Amino acid sequence: MSETKQRCIDFLEEHNINLDSEIDFDVNGEVHTLSFRYITDAFMMASEESQLVFLTALEKSTNSKDGMGIERFFEGMGQLLLLTHLSKNIEV
Repeated sequence: MSETKQRCIDFLEEHNINLDSEIDFDVNGEVHTLSFRYITDAFMMASEESQLVFLTALEKSTNSKDGMGIERFFEGMGQLLLLTHLSKNIEV
C-alpha cells in the first residue's frame, strides 16, 4: 500500500468516516453505487501527484468554511469517476 493511500485511510479513520459508506448516483435512470473505499482505491491507482492532490482536497474538505464536507467531497470524486468511465465508453 502506498504511503499516500495509508495517509488517506488514517485520515478518514481519525475523522470517524466509514470507508464502506456508499453514495448512489443516478445516470440516465440507472443507479450506480460507489463506496468511499472504492472511490479512494480508484484515485490511489493514479500517479503519486494525483494521489497527493486527492489527499490534500480530502483534508481541506473537513476544514472548509463553505461547508463542502467529506460527503460532498466523495460525491464530487464519485461523479468524476463515473464521468471518466462513461466518456471512455461513448460510441462515436
